[in-house]
Amino acid sequence: MAELLLELLSEEIPARMQARAADDLKRLVCDGLKAAGLSFTDARAFATPRRLALVVDGLPVARADVSEEKRGPRVGAPDQAVEGFLKGAGLASLDQAEKRDTGKGEFWFAVINKKGGPTADALPGVIDAAMKALSWPKSMKWGSGTMTWVRPLQSIVALFDGKVLPGEIAPGGKMAPIPFGDQTRGHRFLSKGEFKVTGFADYAAKLRVAHVMVDPAERKKVILEGAQKLCGEAQVTLKPDDGLLDEVAGLVEWPVPLLGTIDPQFMDVPAEVLIVSMKTHQRYFATTKGDGMLANRFVVVANTIARDGGRTIVDGNERVLRARLSDAKFFWDQDRKEPLTSRLPALAKMSFHAALGTQYERVERLSSLAMALCEREHSKAFIQVDGSDLTKAALLCKADLMTGMVGEFPELQGVMGEYYARHDGLPSNVARAIREHYSPIGPSDVTPSNSISVLVALADKLDSLVGFFGIGEGPTGSRDPFALRRAALGVIRIIVENRLRFALLPILRHHVETFNEQGSVRFQAGAVAGRPLSGLRETTQHDVLIFLADRFKVQMRERGERHDIVDAIFSSGEEDDLVRLRARVEALQSFLGTEAGKNLLTAYGRAVNIVRAEEKKDKTLAGKIAGAPSVGALDQNEEKILATMLLELQEHFNEALKRDDFGDAMSELSGLHGPIDAFFDKVIVNTDDEALRLNRLKLLNQIRLTMNSVADFSKIEG
Repeated sequence: MAELLLELLSEEIPARMQARAADDLKRLVCDGLKAAGLSFTDARAFATPRRLALVVDGLPVARADVSEEKRGPRVGAPDQAVEGFLKGAGLASLDQAEKRDTGKGEFWFAVINKKGGPTADALPGVIDAAMKALSWPKSMKWGSGTMTWVRPLQSIVALFDGKVLPGEIAPGGKMAPIPFGDQTRGHRFLSKGEFKVTGFADYAAKLRVAHVMVDPAERKKVILEGAQKLCGEAQVTLKPDDGLLDEVAGLVEWPVPLLGTIDPQFMDVPAEVLIVSMKTHQRYFATTKGDGMLANRFVVVANTIARDGGRTIVDGNERVLRARLSDAKFFWDQDRKEPLTSRLPALAKMSFHAALGTQYERVERLSSLAMALCEREHSKAFIQVDGSDLTKAALLCKADLMTGMVGEFPELQGVMGEYYARHDGLPSNVARAIREHYSPIGPSDVTPSNSISVLVALADKLDSLVGFFGIGEGPTGSRDPFALRRAALGVIRIIVENRLRFALLPILRHHVETFNEQGSVRFQAGAVAGRPLSGLRETTQHDVLIFLADRFKVQMRERGERHDIVDAIFSSGEEDDLVRLRARVEALQSFLGTEAGKNLLTAYGRAVNIVRAEEKKDKTLAGKIAGAPSVGALDQNEEKILATMLLELQEHFNEALKRDDFGDAMSELSGLHGPIDAFFDKVIVNTDDEALRLNRLKLLNQIRLTMNSVADFSKIEG
């Protein structure tokens, strides 16, 4: 068995592209090997700022002969089918094919024998195809070449079994081809010249001597351990940031962590500002003190070994940081000179979306919707808040968009709004709601729990959903430019985690009308496929509700809920209380895990199958068997017992549903399986007496209707 080593050396690859490119290179080469009939035991890909590397172990030195069979058309098939078969199999005529009887007729078969040969002969084509298929988010051409790559390619190492593979990559134009070779280079500044490698072990060892750590995981470990050691010596704690760690590891080939100091004059600026400025512009790691507050130290990672121990590098980075933070401090000081409320009129000059009005119109809608969420007609568990505070929070939640700080650091919207609101002396719950109304941003983000924060956060997300669905900009496939899936998941999490009992449909209908009152022309201009405004009024709220239900369904499946039970609960499409929906799924899944639940499901299936079979024969049957059966008109004891029991449990069953006690409702139903079994053992439904037959079908239909009031049991797998 032999090893394939591939290295693509180029100018600096952006850090955010490295991991995906390494994975794509591995996938494309491995797929090519499999297509060429080459097996292997393992493949590993690596990336540094200047190179992609791949090592594939366990490849055979030579490919074995293989024989393939392809079945063609039936003997006597049209000429066109035969010609297609011959072309696909590479045969000149049917004389080269075999005729076989498969037991289902005679078919043509082609036996294709492929000769093996040296593996090295197949590898250059695999590499060439992989490089051409590898796509980058952004790529470039260089010189007079026509080839596109993320950055200009400098050299290619391609070794198989320690020997250079024959081959080259042609950049095109007048540029000379880049031949496959066995030479590479180390660190741009800490090493000199090229050196030969014979395999991956030799390659990794020589790169290390040349100050290159080829494995990103090793670079991350060195950065993290070095930074933590420096912080420990300075009696501060490194602030964890996995995303920044990944990025910095993609910027250096030989990481050297160093510790710098933030100028004391900037320490009164909010910690979030300092952290964002250091991370976004300088790629510095922040540190904290023992009490969790931001410390005045930062970690910078150099890509070189300094003769003076890094003092000059640290001084330079401290100087650059002072300039960055001077701007931030200026914005902080200037923004506080004007109260947040004074910025509201300026929102009228900022567009939210061309079809949905300005940010000022949006906060007016948010204020209206937040108040509507408190109304008893929408909320089953009335949320009591100070209406004045709620209105202030909703109107001011976007005001910090007009501040200098958020203009410089857009990722601080909401955060700065809270700081400025507190500076202005606004109530703490208002200030908190301004920060939290964007939450939750991601699956790991905490959902707001303060009442005003909850209401404004819900209003913000529902406004986006109603607005963009209303103008026909809902997500399609993988396209979701307005992050509506994230907004929907945020709505679901806020409602479910706070156990809020909202009837969503009237809330959505209310907000559609708010949009229309603000200016129906905007909705009309964005109508999907020319839908009239009246159509939007009738459909938008339902579109949003269905979208929320679909997202909720996906979330529940990810939590491990049975897919068939989730589908059974959601099938009616009429439930708009997410807390109630979740309770129904959990209760039904728990019940069907018991023996009583399994027995009831079997009994239900027997009843429904008969009703459905008869409905197929008689399209008018549904109207004939609507309503409760007449117990007195039934004939046999078993059917009378079943009908009586069904009528008796209705009151308790319906009462349990009203109080959302689905476990109790299931318990009431569980007693039916015995009488149902007895009914089928003794009673013939399709009797010659038509009146009796219809009454018995009414009884079975009543069982179906009763159980389907909890879920569509027909969708549950037995």
